[in-house]
Amino acid sequence: MLRPYTPALSAMWLAILLVLPVLVPGHMIEVPASKKECFFEDLHVNDKMTVTYQVGGGGHLDIDFWLADPDGIALGKHIKQSTGTVSITAKKDGRYEYCFSNQMSTVVDKMVSFNVHGVIYVDDEDIVSPIEREIRALSHGLSAVKDEQEYIVVRERTHRNTAESTNDRVKWWSILQAVVLFSVVAWQVYYLKSFFEVKRAF
Repeated sequence: MLRPYTPALSAMWLAILLVLPVLVPGHMIEVPASKKECFFEDLHVNDKMTVTYQVGGGGHLDIDFWLADPDGIALGKHIKQSTGTVSITAKKDGRYEYCFSNQMSTVVDKMVSFNVHGVIYVDDEDIVSPIEREIRALSHGLSAVKDEQEYIVVRERTHRNTAESTNDRVKWWSILQAVVLFSVVAWQVYYLKSFFEVKRAF
């Protein structure tokens, strides 16, 4: 027996959908040099999928990315990008594949953070109440905010690592300069002192 549509039931679904995007974690992978990492999602016609990614470490912080349909036709492709988003609507049933490629690098591994969001197509939109449409819109908005927050965290960590690396280089360069300076001063003092020494004849 179907349960009647009530405000309490709507509030329950609202709470579930508002909390769900927060509970879904992002993915962090390491793509080795000269390798690629691929994943897939099974979609039906008119299903929607969005992939967002950002490179958090390694080399020039760039990666190749592409998303292909079940026939292997690329629906989205990025070359040497540090961050990106690809959204598709499935035109056919099947397995959709997306890959992160580090084949342009032969030495440096890359750390990539990514999120995948999907919307299952509902054939009869008339059965969806206005409040459910609003809940879906809020859910999508929260997912976008979550992606942006994760991007900011990754960029902050990258900038912090760069600043710490620069600080270490400046510190060691300053120490090297100080050592060279004291060495030159000591040599100059010794060299000038030799001019004033009286050579004794034996």
